[in-house]
Amino acid sequence: MDSHDHHLYEKHLKSSDFITDVVIGMSDGLTVPFALAAGLSGAVDSASIVTTAGVAEIVAGSIAMGLGGYLAGQTEQEHYESELKREYDEVERVPEREKQEIRDVFEDYGLSPEAQEIVVECISKDKDKWVDFMMRFELGLERPNPNRARNSALTIGISYILGGFIPLIPYFYVEKPQDGLIYSAEVTILALLVFGYFKSKVTGQNPIIGSLKVTSIGAAAAAAAYFVATLFQ
Repeated sequence: MDSHDHHLYEKHLKSSDFITDVVIGMSDGLTVPFALAAGLSGAVDSASIVTTAGVAEIVAGSIAMGLGGYLAGQTEQEHYESELKREYDEVERVPEREKQEIRDVFEDYGLSPEAQEIVVECISKDKDKWVDFMMRFELGLERPNPNRARNSALTIGISYILGGFIPLIPYFYVEKPQDGLIYSAEVTILALLVFGYFKSKVTGQNPIIGSLKVTSIGAAAAAAAYFVATLFQ
């Protein structure tokens, strides 16, 4: 892999991580505050209560989601470092076994025993490249971006906030929460349809089916919250 291809590969990985984090934050941001606002609309008679509770939930939810993303990124980094240390140790202690694992990899690719020996000798001359090869092809691990945890926390948290305010905005302009719920449902369902469509396009799924699936989940959550709230009012 030359430097240009490697740069494109790294860019692709970072882009995938970013999209994943946006999807996680935005999908929960659109769904949870929408369900909360809908539930409160069936239980209270003041739109200001809905907005106050909604903002509090968005703040708490964005922090919790961001922290979850940060911990996931940290865990990924720590796991990689642990496996990296173990591979360096094994290359030192049991080099012949590690060389055999290289042979096994290339045997699966159909290389002859002679070709395997040539490749093994070339790779094992450089300890760092040897360990890097084992990390990639034996364990299937890529070196994580050292800023992954921080970037993930920020992306998920901000996406949650942006998504969360969409269903909440209509309540700032009405007095009765039931009126706010009507406008909120219209705006949020439209946002879910658009979000689901582009999410499915990016992930290679059928955009129409994906859009309807995301929207139905959000609508079902909001409907359940509303009816439960009215039931216990």
